[in-house]
Amino acid sequence: MSISASLVKELREATGAGMMDCKKALVETNGDMDEAVKYLREKGIAKAAKKSDRIAAEGIIASYIHGGRIGVIVEINSETDFVAKNEEFQEFGRDIAMQVAAAKPLYVRREEVPTEALDAEKEILRNQALNEGKPAQIVDKMVEGRIAKYYKEVCLLEQPFIKNPDLTIDDLLKEKIAKIGENLSIRRFSRFEVGEGLEKKSENFAEEVAKQLKA
Repeated sequence: MSISASLVKELREATGAGMMDCKKALVETNGDMDEAVKYLREKGIAKAAKKSDRIAAEGIIASYIHGGRIGVIVEINSETDFVAKNEEFQEFGRDIAMQVAAAKPLYVRREEVPTEALDAEKEILRNQALNEGKPAQIVDKMVEGRIAKYYKEVCLLEQPFIKNPDLTIDDLLKEKIAKIGENLSIRRFSRFEVGEGLEKKSENFAEEVAKQLKA
């Protein structure tokens, strides 16, 4: 069934869960608000959303090295040092480091994308749409749709998880928050690649990482 944006907004305000989680809950419950709230609570998503307001200042620095050519370090925060020592939390850190190695995000979240970078991307997309012969009156709507795809490419939290593309990294983060019972946060990352910025043979490192996971 079709779920209205106003219904999604109402559920989000009631639970604090993300927009996509709310939409999925409403779809699964045929638009029944009470059942959707119950669905989110059973999944631990509403609970995770409430925890997201708490300060996470402990945590770990996780790393991943791929073939001696790509190196990633990430800072993953938790509320307590106890959780920082939890094996599942540490595994989550390694997964995020591997994600950064394979998917090459530029930012953690869309709010970090510089205005000038976003404006430049919109201008490119606008010109592409006009060059495709699209009517000027619908170009702006097309640009907004393509910008959503751009965010999925450059923002870590919006990328599909390499181990399970049905989940975004944001979905995975919320699952861990619900399971571990503390607010967790992916604060920052750095990615290094041998010869980066120099002319070299093009290789698909994302495919290499995926193959390594299956090995």
